Amino acid sequence: MINLEDVRAAAKRIDGRIRRTPVVAAGPDRWFKLEYLQHAGSFKTRGMFNQILAGAERGDLPAAGVVAASGGNAGLAAAYAARELGVPAEVFVPVTAPAVKVAKLGTLGARVVQTGSEYAEAYAAALERTQALFCHAYDDPDMVAGNGTIGTELVEQLPELDTVLVAVGGGGLIAGVIAALRDRVNVVAVEPVTSCALHAALERGEPVDVPVSGVAADSLGARQAGRIAFELAADAKITSVLVTDDAIVEARRRLWDDYRIVVEHGTAAAQAALLSRAYVPQPGEKVAVLLCGANTNPSDLA
Repeated sequence: MINLEDVRAAAKRIDGRIRRTPVVAAGPDRWFKLEYLQHAGSFKTRGMFNQILAGAERGDLPAAGVVAASGGNAGLAAAYAARELGVPAEVFVPVTAPAVKVAKLGTLGARVVQTGSEYAEAYAAALERTQALFCHAYDDPDMVAGNGTIGTELVEQLPELDTVLVAVGGGGLIAGVIAALRDRVNVVAVEPVTSCALHAALERGEPVDVPVSGVAADSLGARQAGRIAFELAADAKITSVLVTDDAIVEARRRLWDDYRIVVEHGTAAAQAALLSRAYVPQPGEKVAVLLCGANTNPSDLA
């Protein structure tokens, strides 16, 4: 099981390659962690750097480079990290991936293959590229440990933090946050009602397939939660809540209207938990909302 020592090792490995993203006040006892300002526009760049660098240390990085499957953000992170490390990257994305993410992949130098209507189909196609190092979008120990560096960074910035709200798709982010912060900070998983793989896994006692749809499916649309995320979440007995598509859309709009913050729908899910009262903090509870990605088209915010 991934733990704090794995996260600290990842922090050393990726030091100097990722941004230390800021924390800003969002009201009394409320903060935003602005991880959407990370290189390539999401937290996944931390995990991808760690995954590729750890693979190279083990001698698992071939001349063919890396291959990834993604609804968008993991692919962008893989492409960015590969470019910075000087290795080739091939990224498989579903045909439903937002055009803004697909276009950005090309500018980062990755070869892009669009196939299937959802992440699971792109994932299956990517696995056939056996000559390259496969970089999992969320269910990989090195990916999880790299993502966990957000957690250690956050408590350095907010030592008195009580709770952090984390949007969940396949679970690579929340798994890292749990590994970094368990027994110190209350970790709350937030998922769309229409794409709730981790919530379903915790209810059933094991990862299960769930239907995937809704406004946040491009980033939170994993059909099944990762085994690492499930085991960590179950062991830590984290809080898990669900939010509607309407609440996500409203939270995204409010983040723009009230704070001039532009994020994707999946990221807005975390804030939606507060605005819709899916999660209600206790009086005086110090809460941070992890704003994890901004690879979106802002034209529909007005």
